[in-house]
Amino acid sequence: MKYSACIEWLFASESPDFANRIRLARDAGLDAIEFWKWTEKDIPAVEKALAETKLSLSSLVAEPMIPLTDTASHDAFLVGLRASAEMANRLGAKVLIAQAGDDLPGRTRAEQHQALVDCLGHAADVLAGTGVVLGLEPLNTLIDHKGYFLHSTVEGLDIVDEVNRPEIRIVYDIYHSLVMGEDTANVLKDRIDRVAHVHVADHPGRNEPGSGTLELSKSLHWLFDNGYDGFVGLEYRPTADTQSSLATTFRTLGSH
Repeated sequence: MKYSACIEWLFASESPDFANRIRLARDAGLDAIEFWKWTEKDIPAVEKALAETKLSLSSLVAEPMIPLTDTASHDAFLVGLRASAEMANRLGAKVLIAQAGDDLPGRTRAEQHQALVDCLGHAADVLAGTGVVLGLEPLNTLIDHKGYFLHSTVEGLDIVDEVNRPEIRIVYDIYHSLVMGEDTANVLKDRIDRVAHVHVADHPGRNEPGSGTLELSKSLHWLFDNGYDGFVGLEYRPTADTQSSLATTFRTLGSH
């Protein structure tokens, strides 16, 4: 397995210097890093640290983060997506992450579902030929993202299939999926190739794997046994220092 450290949370207590967290990830033996909004980062410093450590950047967020369930947001998103794809290429990332946005009052689920399909179809045109894919991310609405539209992995996959473009896939966050009561093998059956990136965290607390009750190892090994070969994004809040949390994570999930 190839592990990617989400340095928004990992190594944050060890270093206020964001780019230096990349060096700490290298020292911890990780394969890659990832982060959220690139517009808030010192990109030259990040670029320098990536070159120095030779770590990969597995993913970053497609900006702006605005509701794709709202057709009025689409033009602004597509303009930002072009810039985000250029940044992904500059830093070597192959995956951009998009969120659907909240469930809008006064709009039916069918209308918002179609808005997502339409927007992502145009997004595929923007990304065509860039080598970058956009992963739509389902999130849990029970704990972390109440009011979010896309809480079903199956619906996320259905949207991807309706768009039917290789540039559009999903991000499968095992934490969000299991919190929603989904079974990985059932929701991803025969559609594992639609998964661009994977995230893990445990429950309760969204902390390191092994700190809670989720059967993360079972889900993760099913993914790899059935053809997933990408990064495993460690997107969790460490309960102690990052290195100790990584030791727990690797004991739980397996070393790479």
